[in-house]
Amino acid sequence: MNVRPLLAMLAALELVGCAGFSTDGGFDAVAEAAHKHLAKDLEWPRTDDEQTKVRKHVDALLALPLGADEAVQIALLNNRSLQADFEQLGISEADLVQSGRLPNPRFDLRHAAAGGQYDIEETLTFNILSLFTMGYARDIERRRFAEVQNAVVLQVLQLAKDTREAFFAAVAAQDSVTYMAQVNAVAETGARLSDKMVAAGNWNRLDQSREQIFHIDAVQSLARARLQADGAREKLTRLMGLGGGDGPAVQLAAHLPELPAGIDNPPDIEAAVLQNRLDLRLMRLQVDELAHRLKLTKATRFINVLDVGPTRVRQGTREDSYITGYALSFEVPIFDSGGARVKKSEALYAQAVDRFAQAAVDARSEIRQAYGNYRAAFDLARRLRDEATPLQKAVAQQNLLRYNASLISVFELLADAREQVLGADQYIQSVRDFWIAKTEFDSALLGSTPL
Repeated sequence: MNVRPLLAMLAALELVGCAGFSTDGGFDAVAEAAHKHLAKDLEWPRTDDEQTKVRKHVDALLALPLGADEAVQIALLNNRSLQADFEQLGISEADLVQSGRLPNPRFDLRHAAAGGQYDIEETLTFNILSLFTMGYARDIERRRFAEVQNAVVLQVLQLAKDTREAFFAAVAAQDSVTYMAQVNAVAETGARLSDKMVAAGNWNRLDQSREQIFHIDAVQSLARARLQADGAREKLTRLMGLGGGDGPAVQLAAHLPELPAGIDNPPDIEAAVLQNRLDLRLMRLQVDELAHRLKLTKATRFINVLDVGPTRVRQGTREDSYITGYALSFEVPIFDSGGARVKKSEALYAQAVDRFAQAAVDARSEIRQAYGNYRAAFDLARRLRDEATPLQKAVAQQNLLRYNASLISVFELLADAREQVLGADQYIQSVRDFWIAKTEFDSALLGSTPL
């Protein structure tokens, strides 16, 4: 059997089916999606020059007090876990390229000799089945590559969401420390005055104890506020990839953004689920991939190994010529006819379909719930701003007038000051809750990262 025509045919098919690596590794599609949904830049630095450029960009952002957008931008550029997710693109693309290449041929040699007599067999075989199934395999890996791209986009969105929420929590905690320090100062003043009043014989021990308890509570509240602020700040710096401690100090914005004049109208949930939810798009790709895997499993149900190639045999002396022929190797489906593999593929496909259907139900519910939380948080914060805060200021002004007229004591004035500061801190927490609820709502429209 002449092996050259077979080799030429397989080489030609290999060249036709073989595809090389792309210049961007599939990253450009991810970067475009990130810019579309977040209006942020995304970089995958793979050279020293590119890494230097990213570091300069991060340092420039850190040179000024950070807002939420700047914190998200730093995280997208600097978080190493996200960079590790980008490497998954390279892994998947390698599988895609490999799926378009035939397995190497196999050469078998059997050699035996005795008394000048030889028994030699040489066989070169090719995996012909892979040639027939290459189209299926490549199509599956192409879909798998698209799945990985969508999954990486979801990781980008998840990091942006986590960073934005961590920023709002850190700034609010920073503000809380300021307010709790004011409460502590007022309580300390009251405690000192009570000591002087008792020493002068103008007060009893019961009232003094009350002021001292207020002071102790204020000290503890300040300590808890500082601890919470430190934890919130550390979480934010971790998400931004700034945990090394040798870079520029992180300066947060002094205050949270003000409440907007109004909020978005209720979304078209069906349109959001069908068009915008990236997690559902990823699940649809996975269902499609399993459908193609099921076709491949059915196509190779009875024969999943098929090798063929030329062989030659010499039996006799060295002067005897070779006898040529061919070798064929395949599995005989006696004990395993492939039914179990087909059944498993069918079950996996049905499982994916059911999970996709439930995920669509969950997505609708998540959007409704997130919008409800978003609206409720806005209403609560706006009421505190427009109703409670002005009333507290009015009460404080009246109490100051009453104190100047000697109608109330200094301790009552201090107690009112404490309540006013605590009310201001409550408003800050409500603003924080609003911005976090808005972040959750925006995330619900786009989809969440699968667990």
